[in-house]
Amino acid sequence: EVQLVESGGDLVQAGGSLRLSCAASGFTFEDYAIGWYRQAPGKKREEVSCIATSDGETYYADSVKGRFTISSDNANNTVYLQMNDLNPEDTAVYYCGADCTFTEAHVVYWGQGTQVAVSS
Repeated sequence: EVQLVESGGDLVQAGGSLRLSCAASGFTFEDYAIGWYRQAPGKKREEVSCIATSDGETYYADSVKGRFTISSDNANNTVYLQMNDLNPEDTAVYYCGADCTFTEAHVVYWGQGTQVAVSS
């Protein structure tokens, strides 16, 4: 059974940090690029970051460049998203998905999401 399980969401103050985790199972981890997406209330889901687990190549949305860092632990089939200098606009449900290489339409596996709330 394929599973992507997110954790690490919380309520933090503006300027704070969080680290999200996405634990993957049921598929060959290195065969997929795994990404983080977020959906704020009333807004469309957007891609935040993506990492090719085979070679470590990364992508970041402009809105998070310099503040967020994506990484993968291939030995433990886990992808992390370190989020620093959070602001209220980062408030959303964060999902991990595979495969993030192309558009969101190509994502075949989704996690259940973890809530991040940033207070001003």
